[in-house]
Amino acid sequence: MADDEQLGGAVLAALSRVIDPEIRRPVTELDMIRGVDVQPGGTVRVDLQLTITGCPAADTIERDVRAAAGSVDGVTAVDVDVSVMSPATRAALTDRLRAGRPRGVQFTPDSLTRVVAVTSGKGGVGKSTVAANLAVALAARGQRVGIVDVDVHGFSIPGLMGLTDEHGVAPRPTRVDSMILPPVAHDVKVVSIGMFVDDVSTAVSWRGPMLHRTVSQFLTDVFFGDLDVLLLDLPPGTGDVAISVGQLLPHAEVLVVTTPQAAAADVAERSGIVARQTGQRVIGVVENMAGLVQPDGSVLHLFGEGGGDETAARLSRGQDAPVPVLGRVPLSVPLREGGDSGVPVVLGAPDDHAAVALTAIAERLTTMGRGLAGRKLGLSVG
Repeated sequence: MADDEQLGGAVLAALSRVIDPEIRRPVTELDMIRGVDVQPGGTVRVDLQLTITGCPAADTIERDVRAAAGSVDGVTAVDVDVSVMSPATRAALTDRLRAGRPRGVQFTPDSLTRVVAVTSGKGGVGKSTVAANLAVALAARGQRVGIVDVDVHGFSIPGLMGLTDEHGVAPRPTRVDSMILPPVAHDVKVVSIGMFVDDVSTAVSWRGPMLHRTVSQFLTDVFFGDLDVLLLDLPPGTGDVAISVGQLLPHAEVLVVTTPQAAAADVAERSGIVARQTGQRVIGVVENMAGLVQPDGSVLHLFGEGGGDETAARLSRGQDAPVPVLGRVPLSVPLREGGDSGVPVVLGAPDDHAAVALTAIAERLTTMGRGLAGRKLGLSVG
């Protein structure tokens, strides 16, 4: 009996290393292992309960559970009995994952998660490409990262992150009761309206109230867990979504993406002004398409120069601290290819000039101070 107990304990210890691929926590911590029964001859029976019927990760979880149990010395065979959680067990799990907090926007001012909204004055400046690459670069540095694609009318993050199939269709997130589990790509948790439309060619033609509800649901019902950084890919301009994000996340920091054209500063400045009107703080400017590096090392400035500096100078007016240019990302074929293939250039071609620039921007984001205005610091006076 003692030997059976020891073997059962060793199997449980091995199972604690099996991670649910959607929730990103050990299956033992999620109450997915109802029991381990050691039978004569070293056969082990594992009682595994999945969160929902038709769980898309079911095969992966069962395979990993079987492999983990079978790796324990003394185990000769593994039998996995798969069932589904009862409604009460599932409700208890979702409540525990929310840490007992009532439903609501997860990333409040006293949250430890840094929220960075990536915006631009106009479309076509590479805002989404910058956002996707920064998310992946931050995750590669060991940060726990999520990205919300709130560019409802022009969603592109699922494709940029490699989550779409050959037809451009993104997977639907798993729902556990009212909780939405975001897919994970390149160690980044991702959610986008593109995951909820039936056809990739569908035009999402929503007006203000519907847009606000969608943004609110992403920030309320999607379970991101404990994140270090949440990036939001905003639509270009100063419309309904930007205003909704400002209302829901007034403590968010804003990163403005522009191009080298001096004229681009006019429209880029507007997005920062709207952000400040809702209480957000502009933390920096990224100049994208900043020239094309030639074989001899010289740079061909196809779109001019100075747009990033001019945008930063204009956005610095009205803030206590000046707004810096965090980096300049050159035009790059590997950058474009990475967007097409779903492997961001910071991973697919890390030595490329654009990848080096984007990685450096991620580094600056990691090391620069975070605004503490409005945050509860949890200090007490003795």
